[in-house]
Amino acid sequence: MFVSKFRNISMALAAAVAVALPIQAQAAPVDVDLELALLIDVSGSVNTTEYNLQLQGYVDAFNSAAVQNAIGSGALGSIAASVVFWSGAGQQAQSIDWTLIDSNGAAGAFATALNALTRPYFGSTAPGSAIDYIVNGAPNTFAANDFNGTRNVIDVSGDGTQNSGISTSGARDAALANGIDAINGIAIGGSASVNAFYQNSVVGGTNSFFVSADSFLDFGTAVQRKLVAEITDTPPAVPLPAAAWMLLVGVGGLGALKRFKKPAA
Repeated sequence: MFVSKFRNISMALAAAVAVALPIQAQAAPVDVDLELALLIDVSGSVNTTEYNLQLQGYVDAFNSAAVQNAIGSGALGSIAASVVFWSGAGQQAQSIDWTLIDSNGAAGAFATALNALTRPYFGSTAPGSAIDYIVNGAPNTFAANDFNGTRNVIDVSGDGTQNSGISTSGARDAALANGIDAINGIAIGGSASVNAFYQNSVVGGTNSFFVSADSFLDFGTAVQRKLVAEITDTPPAVPLPAAAWMLLVGVGGLGALKRFKKPAA
């Protein structure tokens, strides 16, 4: 009986302490100029050498003065970025969670994290499912992360057209209707059909555009220029005169109908 009374007293004291202690406020989201999701194609059409060239392109870009200066030039001088590897309909992985990049050192650390990634898939090509994943299915979507971006942008890279998963144009339209400002694309290989697919089915939103790299050897140059353009929100109005890539402005008529709003503390 003594043990029972002691247990009851202990429980009552614990409850009283819990009531007396203030509830810890949730940290307010960090404001950034841009929330940028990098969706990287690792489907079967991308061989190991091409995968390495693609990943190295992103690594070199975030280590570059051009991209670092672009990040620092914003009103807040910071972005948040996440990396998603994607392949077939059920093959998406948020390989780098949302990361604050607010200095040259942070950009270099992000590049180091990119360089350490391992390839998770080698399957079909489902860009629509990848877009839907980062908006609705990832462990930390745009709406669920710890950042408030002035703009929310998805960057899709790939070398082929859809052969798996949900409709790419449908996923794009749904994303734009639910808080994404722009979806940009980088099509690899110079194929007219792939370029047309990216322009017509992937790209959309305000100031959206796509880049076409002639090959994976040209990818690094193309992705650096592309990142600068989307970080600074200044897509060129005409293709740049470079043999390795061309830049086309997408139609921006599908601007986001609503913004993601995260609760303040």
